[in-house]
Amino acid sequence: MADEQFDVVIVGGAIMGAAVAYFLTHDPGFRGSVAVIERDPTYARSATTLSAASIRQQFSTPENIRMSRFGVTFLREIRERFGADADVAFHEGGYLLLAGASGAAVLNANQTVQRSEGADIALMDPELLKRTFPWFSVEGLEAGALGRSGEGWFDAHMLLQLLRRAAQARGATFMHAEAVGIDRDGGRITGVTLADGRRLGCGVLVNAAGPQAGTVAALAGVPLPVEPRKRCVFVVACRTALPGMPLIVDPSGFWIRPEGSVFLCGMPPAETEDVRADDDFEIAYGLFEDVLWPALAARIPAMEALKLQRAWAGHYDFNTVDHNAIIGPHPEIGNLLFINGFSGHGVQHAPAAGRAVAELIVHGRFVSLDLSILNYERLAAGRPVRELNVI
Repeated sequence: MADEQFDVVIVGGAIMGAAVAYFLTHDPGFRGSVAVIERDPTYARSATTLSAASIRQQFSTPENIRMSRFGVTFLREIRERFGADADVAFHEGGYLLLAGASGAAVLNANQTVQRSEGADIALMDPELLKRTFPWFSVEGLEAGALGRSGEGWFDAHMLLQLLRRAAQARGATFMHAEAVGIDRDGGRITGVTLADGRRLGCGVLVNAAGPQAGTVAALAGVPLPVEPRKRCVFVVACRTALPGMPLIVDPSGFWIRPEGSVFLCGMPPAETEDVRADDDFEIAYGLFEDVLWPALAARIPAMEALKLQRAWAGHYDFNTVDHNAIIGPHPEIGNLLFINGFSGHGVQHAPAAGRAVAELIVHGRFVSLDLSILNYERLAAGRPVRELNVI
């Protein structure tokens, strides 16, 4: 017997869960009840608030580009949705993806896809790169792709709070709790057991558990190839002005962008050192000292004299199959929906993905944007949809 019954229970109350709750409660066709379960209501260790909170249209998968384009519109219209005082500090500073000889063809092919989807991406040769950004070295570069509009960075924590508060104002219940069990009756989820012993009955269950999504799916006896991968963000200061810096992604793997008077930067570790434990928040200073800093200084000579100010670690919800999101219902458990595995681009795609899952619940289909290519079935069927631009 359930202690409480809800039409929709969402496991995970960070950006994905909050986005689903927001779009559900703001859909005129939805008249049900919503509960959002979140084990860390401070969000101090949330992948959302520990992310670098950037948005780009430079993807290789058309559906990812379309989700980004909706995300950009959502950020630009934030005051129309949430009120005149709403602000997520959206700065359209652009992305600059750099490529050497081995990556130039992929960069060019991706740009063709991006332009066909309406993204404002310009290809640049080394000479144009040097004229536009005289403070960095073009050694070893064949090309760069610059997002001239519709790309940049924002405050993910503020976006999360806006979504959360708006959903609460429309009746969504956010609970400080942890899901430790999922009840199934054949091909249907019937409820969720919480760590405090309570049981919530549900009509629909949404897995929005971020890096813990694989663990939550396992509670229902369902395999999900999503696992946490630790990523570190380093905050550095540079004495030399670097005017007009976009978010730069280097062929060596590092990324860097301005944040006020300082810079955020990072890079993935070697595969053999890629941490998969979601409780590991230890900062990889060795990665910074031995790999990231030398790469930064080689590309941006002024960074040779940088000063490390602080750093933090968070986690990607990493889809080990194709690095792409998993959105939609389980093929045999129709009331279990996934919104998982974004592999580092979840915050920027939360508005579009949250809207998509809400539409599936309310209307039984994708209404605004067809994301069926990102379904769960592709994983078991061996039909990966590979995203080539994972940062």
